[in-house]
Amino acid sequence: MLRCVLLAAALCAGPLTAFAQMPRSFPAQALRGELQVVQPPEVLVNGQPARLAPGARIRGQNNMLQMSGAIAGQSLLVHYTRDFDGLLRDVWVLTAAEAARKPWPVSETEAKAWAFDPVGQTWSKP
Repeated sequence: MLRCVLLAAALCAGPLTAFAQMPRSFPAQALRGELQVVQPPEVLVNGQPARLAPGARIRGQNNMLQMSGAIAGQSLLVHYTRDFDGLLRDVWVLTAAEAARKPWPVSETEAKAWAFDPVGQTWSKP
């Protein structure tokens, strides 16, 4: 009986570790910026005041959800998306490898003018 429980636990843990090692894919709407949580839901994006949307998701470098209060006061390089009201909806704290992907747009104007390759997760300027 104990062997069955241990075998089941090992089988369940295998897919979780493989999933955690997969590279993340970002949507074409994701912009790059520096995020600083001032007092949740108030944040600064590239030094400009912004606000987290209700239900906003902040994913750390390990792709696990983080609470905004846990990262208050830190300046983090992130990719983020906005909702229809301009509030930050999804935020991903970048790893060193993700941050090395350049260029990446920092404004909607750049994102509209550049071309995005979703497979390679790269942007190219015209």
